[in-house]
Amino acid sequence: MHKLKLDELNRVSVDEFKLQEKLSLTIVLDNVRSMHNVGSIFRTSDAFALERIVLCGITGQPPHREIEKTALGATQSVDWCYFDTTTAAIEWLKKEGKVILAIEQASNSIMLDEYKPAPGSSYALIFGNEVNGVSEEVMQKIDACIEIPQFGTKHSFNIVVSAGIVLWDMFSKMKSGS
Repeated sequence: MHKLKLDELNRVSVDEFKLQEKLSLTIVLDNVRSMHNVGSIFRTSDAFALERIVLCGITGQPPHREIEKTALGATQSVDWCYFDTTTAAIEWLKKEGKVILAIEQASNSIMLDEYKPAPGSSYALIFGNEVNGVSEEVMQKIDACIEIPQFGTKHSFNIVVSAGIVLWDMFSKMKSGS
């Protein structure tokens, strides 16, 4: 076994990425304050070939040096748009037929391991502010809430860790049709 070199990874170009089929999944960032978190979400969205990121409120927008530190060029490959408010973004996404899911700890949430995406459905996953999470106003507009099970003394994961966990799980379930 050996570690693969860059030329052995068979990476697609940005132009090829733009043309390839995307997972029918949009990420919504609800007032995420850290530019590094935004950049990491871009990079993770590129890795899973998601259709787009929707940046809302105070969430930083490319081009920005601090976003690029962690995005490593993914702001060029992943489509994105901006809305002044997350509620406006949700209205637009619902018109597109998206199922709106908040990633949050809430009453009546569904544990991630129990959530089953419907085959053929299209989703928008909302990740909230690093301190306050998904806003109460936004929680009133969602279709469902997914919660990541946790077993320690802390009450939350970092947004980027949450995104990685949820995106891998959704990617796996949507690709396998389960």
